[in-house]
Amino acid sequence: MNSRWQALIVVLGTAVTCFLAGAYFQHDHATRQLQKLVQHDPYAYYVSSKIFKVFQFFKIPQDKALSAQRVRLEDIMKYGYPGLDDIHLYSDFVLSYDRRNRVAHWVCEHLRADALGSAAITDRGRGRVRSRSRISYRPDLSVPSNFRAALADYRNSGFDRGHLAAAGNHRTHCDETFYLTNIAPQIGRGFNRAAWNKLEIYVRNLTLRYGSVYVFTGPIYKPKARSNGNWSIEYEMIGSNMVAVPTHFFKVLIVESKLPQGKPYMEAYVLPNARIPDNINLRDYLCDIREIEHYAGLQFFNGLRRSRIFGSNFPRSSQVFQNFG
Repeated sequence: MNSRWQALIVVLGTAVTCFLAGAYFQHDHATRQLQKLVQHDPYAYYVSSKIFKVFQFFKIPQDKALSAQRVRLEDIMKYGYPGLDDIHLYSDFVLSYDRRNRVAHWVCEHLRADALGSAAITDRGRGRVRSRSRISYRPDLSVPSNFRAALADYRNSGFDRGHLAAAGNHRTHCDETFYLTNIAPQIGRGFNRAAWNKLEIYVRNLTLRYGSVYVFTGPIYKPKARSNGNWSIEYEMIGSNMVAVPTHFFKVLIVESKLPQGKPYMEAYVLPNARIPDNINLRDYLCDIREIEHYAGLQFFNGLRRSRIFGSNFPRSSQVFQNFG
């Protein structure tokens, strides 16, 4: 082999080595930046699998805590994101925050029978149990101050601080459900302390019976027909931060089958944010999920065929909105 070919092989070998080394270190840098970004924006992990598939042959060491966080995020959001506006990841739930209305667009939880317990919360730092009554509501400082709700907004407003992800669903990290990002103004007597609580208990009973339930919860601002044929949306706002008071609240439940090849089962509920009689039948508030999507501007089960949802227990012509104008 003459010297020209030898020189060409050396040049090509050097070029390939430099390319691979550059690609490796560039991917390593991008991955580490992504791991830092996910602490503030979990959506980064949602798209990371699409961005970095091409470089999966590089084995980059990952932070164990962030890897666990990613696994938890993927578990909670198994059925997709209804929307992608201002995503916040907590230990046991994920939410999309509405900065304009100071109330979440939606909250998603994955409830498991083995994780449900009493309303007592373990204070791991002191090795003892503290009651829910000793947990304080507080703002989430990860939200910019000019978009946060404040405790003062609810004071003397006539509305309860209603949980979206129910405190009773989360034994270990119950304190995180008291962030105001997870709170919305709700009528107290006849709703938050009655019908809404009844629905939350029903969800927990489903979880204990079937083992695994995914729950999407959020507000709806229902429009009203005007005399001129157009529509308008009217709702109250409380406090100096003008926290919106939803006209309705929804819950979408996905109950997973215990059978190895079983399909999930879905139910959707809409309740008006108003005083509801004590003797209500929750089945009267079953709703077509398409109504929720239409009024809330969300899309459930994105990327999953609706035909894969084995059961959808809602009426063909829902009367929920018509009955509660």
